[in-house]
Amino acid sequence: MALLVVGSLALDSVETPFDKVEEALGGSATYISLAASYFAGPVYLVGTVGEDFPQRYVDLLSEHNIDLEGLKVEPGKTFRWGGKYHYDLNVRDTLFTELNVFEKFDPVIPDKFRKAQFVCLGNIDPVLQIKVLDQMENPLFVVCDTMNYWIEGRKDELLKLLKRVNVLIINDSEARLLAEEPNLIKAARMIREMGPEFLIIKKGEHGALLFSAETVFSAPAYPMESIFDPTGAGDTFAGGFIGYLHKTQDLSPENMKCAVVYGSAMASFCVEKFSVGALEKLSYLRVQDRFREFQKLSRFDEKD
Repeated sequence: MALLVVGSLALDSVETPFDKVEEALGGSATYISLAASYFAGPVYLVGTVGEDFPQRYVDLLSEHNIDLEGLKVEPGKTFRWGGKYHYDLNVRDTLFTELNVFEKFDPVIPDKFRKAQFVCLGNIDPVLQIKVLDQMENPLFVVCDTMNYWIEGRKDELLKLLKRVNVLIINDSEARLLAEEPNLIKAARMIREMGPEFLIIKKGEHGALLFSAETVFSAPAYPMESIFDPTGAGDTFAGGFIGYLHKTQDLSPENMKCAVVYGSAMASFCVEKFSVGALEKLSYLRVQDRFREFQKLSRFDEKD
């Protein structure tokens, strides 16, 4: 069974209180695919870039067993984004967004990709996310991401999409906005009633919550002394989450909990360096070690 990832590829210019980079590899499809590649292979990627997209980034993706048949190179410039983070790394300013060729992104799924049983829809227009699903041949498991912009501007289309996905991954502010409910537990129930069987609410440095009919599961965040660049952490989480589920082929609620922790583990690696630097040369053994460290964080024995 293959894993399909659809989303953006970008050249990011990022500044934090510690350093800055210019035109580094970014985009939702990039982070998701690289994270998933440590569990699943090949990963099928669908996205678009301009003629200026560096060959070294193409090579990097290919070296991670990411099939780029669905990557279209269009005349013009690649999508660019610039951001500046404050000392509170949960706060950032968007300095510029240049959609360039991504503005006309029209995902066409290659024939051999259409039988993929696992699908991860990065944060793009829900109209395009629906178009992707319309081209698939009965996928088994669909994960999608969205953001405030689409919740406010494409809510009708987003609600149609949610009836066709298994998991929605959003942050706490997006959950409250989508449900129009300030209480996060109530908001989660309301969102699950919109369609997705599972809901994951990311809470940044406070971990992540998994909601299903059977349970509410809280995964801790990894205690880190040095966070260099939070960009892409959420997409990396999604890649680790669906990559682990693809590897195990186990969609039970209990294994879903493990997948959330693996997603958190991958995200903890991502923030250690700028761009995808921390995701380039990982090993599955290191990922497993980080997973076990997460287990220790929340394990305790009851005393009489």
